[in-house]
Amino acid sequence: MGSGQVELTSKIKEAIIIDHHKPTGKLEHVQFNPHLVGIDGSTELCASCGAYMVARQMGDNTDLAGLAIAGATGDKQPMKALINLSSMKPLLINNNYHQRASNGGWAVEEIFENSIDPYLDITGDKDKIKVFLDNLGIIGQLRDLSEEQLTKLSSVIILKLVKQGSLPAVDSLIGDNYNLNNEVVQNIYDFVNILNACGKDEKAGIALSLCMRDASAIDEAKATARENQRALISAIKKAQVQIKSGRSFRYVLLEDSSGTGIIAGTMTRYLYPDKPFLTFNEIEGKIRVSGRGTRKLVGAGLDLATAMREASATVGGMGGGHDVASGATIPIGTAMKFIDLVDSIIEKQLKPKT
Repeated sequence: MGSGQVELTSKIKEAIIIDHHKPTGKLEHVQFNPHLVGIDGSTELCASCGAYMVARQMGDNTDLAGLAIAGATGDKQPMKALINLSSMKPLLINNNYHQRASNGGWAVEEIFENSIDPYLDITGDKDKIKVFLDNLGIIGQLRDLSEEQLTKLSSVIILKLVKQGSLPAVDSLIGDNYNLNNEVVQNIYDFVNILNACGKDEKAGIALSLCMRDASAIDEAKATARENQRALISAIKKAQVQIKSGRSFRYVLLEDSSGTGIIAGTMTRYLYPDKPFLTFNEIEGKIRVSGRGTRKLVGAGLDLATAMREASATVGGMGGGHDVASGATIPIGTAMKFIDLVDSIIEKQLKPKT
């Protein structure tokens, strides 16, 4: 988070920072950041789009537009200008199994078994998934379902989301599904999730190979993504039974867990959208904190970047990010003090204005 952590970037003598997190402190480097010109980087321009804009000034690099759009999709930013894409309007089950399913490789039940987007009460449970699909009379691969079956399936999923209180997630379930025509993984949601999984598994080289259109990396990348999805579902289910509540947010204390940002995001998106959610993960001699909110909460005053930055600095750590999604690293033994500090900050942010 280069723009938001001047205490680290100040140690680097020569650098150009391309970022979309809110800048803090004195600018000591050349920076490309939308916030500096009045554009909200959390919703309107992500770092990969910034990198693309810089690349466009370096030569004819319009073929890289797909990478910029993948970055925007990964940051859940809305599509306003589309380049080099084709689109369709399917039922969006946003994970790397969607493409395999549409190519005949995965049955519908396997998608629900391994998908966290959408995250439902049947996710990862073979028996519940079988009962669910049997009741609907649905079997086979997603691409083979009739329009009537797809409508029935999407309607029931929407009802499940409404029952969970996941109203904001409903809009994203059905809509445009974009293909990146120049990339080796063309389905945009597959591409994003594969890149995320490679990053989480410290396989940045594999992700970079895909971005450079090396098709030989696809099989290893997809295998990494499959294992990552399964580990995430297990971690989310484990976290669900350990949730604690502060006055203004919910949180969970974990150890050596993976995908803590995704856990927090899943909780606010699908299970508990009424309050921010924080995950605390004790790993490698420190505590990493991931916080997620919703656009509705941000509209009410939530700013997780400020909350994380101020609270972490008080306990000897560091943090920052976006108003809706942010993170921090704090010393072991400071979690409860940090929780009290963040609780007070968020409580003030969300206090009704009179």
